[in-house]
Amino acid sequence: MSAYLSSADAAALLGVSRQTLYAYVSRGLLHAHPGDDPRESRYLAEDVRRLAGSRTRGRKPREVAKAALSWGLPVLESSLTLIEDGRLYYRGLDAVAFSEEAGMEQAAALLWQCDADEAFGPEAPAMAAGFSMLQTGFAGRRAEHALLPLFSLACGDDLGAQWQLQPGRRLASCGMLVRRLAACLLGSPPSAAPVHAQCAQAWGLEAHGAALVRRALVLCADHELNASGFTARCIASTDASLQACVIGGLAALSGPRHGGTTARVEALLDELAMAGDIAAGIEARLARGDDLPGFGHHLYPAGDVRAAALLAPILPAHPDWQAAIARIRELTGHAPSLDFALAALRRHLGLPPGSAFGIFALGRSLGWIAHALEQRDTGSLIRPRASYVGARPEPTP
Repeated sequence: MSAYLSSADAAALLGVSRQTLYAYVSRGLLHAHPGDDPRESRYLAEDVRRLAGSRTRGRKPREVAKAALSWGLPVLESSLTLIEDGRLYYRGLDAVAFSEEAGMEQAAALLWQCDADEAFGPEAPAMAAGFSMLQTGFAGRRAEHALLPLFSLACGDDLGAQWQLQPGRRLASCGMLVRRLAACLLGSPPSAAPVHAQCAQAWGLEAHGAALVRRALVLCADHELNASGFTARCIASTDASLQACVIGGLAALSGPRHGGTTARVEALLDELAMAGDIAAGIEARLARGDDLPGFGHHLYPAGDVRAAALLAPILPAHPDWQAAIARIRELTGHAPSLDFALAALRRHLGLPPGSAFGIFALGRSLGWIAHALEQRDTGSLIRPRASYVGARPEPTP
């Protein structure tokens, strides 16, 4: 079970006054959780220790550089996505508000700085010969396992050297990659229809379900320098192709600590459903030291705004999920993350297993391409140095 500290203990660990502690909370550096006494807040010990460590590192260049790779200081400039004060913005626009009406094509236009028609023209992309046979070979496999190899094969033919293309043709190739990825996920022929409409047709969704998927895709579009976005950026910095950047992003997203968390959330929901007593099932997991995938996010101390937007219309139909969320928040202070919301959405709409990951990947492809385009414009190679801690070579005589 998560350990908490009182205000006095948290301030003592940080070596600051209570007033400074409260200032940290107001600045979003620390999150205060309600305690047994309504007049006294409590703080997750893990969060307090992390903040204490960041303060201890101070201005030591090596320590600052090391910490920057793990939720630390910004390491490069980007004008794509801002996460600040618990909110998410795409190029200065509130992403949650933007997602109320926008589709993937409009999100791409915003992130890629183009007109949607430039990237998503009226014609469906041509696919390599035998692609339908490839799709048949992967039919029935979960997206976590099938999407990466299938998309790699779908892009096996020469799409051209995008960096040498004129801007209009380069943008069209970006839209073609997204449509190819959609075809790989849905097991359908490539289409020029809006991406969420393709999903609705393949999954047999009515208008309400299609709107939920549309919003999920937009809210997945980008999330700053997460592992997959940074991977795509590193690949682009070598002048590799855009399809290579998307493939790299898919590979990073598949890990169980990134987009693969959606499968772990599904397993958690199955376990709690079998337990019968949701509260007891949650407490049992915490007692044996198991984590609760899909809850808590370092960048959203008060709760993941993407998850809140996606869950709001579906939770009323699922009292068991409401009970689980309430109990987990009571015990740990953590709210659902995007991973939980995508798994819940998948179940609510009755989509095929693995579709939560698929929606995540399809939406995030916009961000991978946006990072690739932005990084390529800088003309720089991403090449950090390692701090060697291994055996030292023998001195030269």
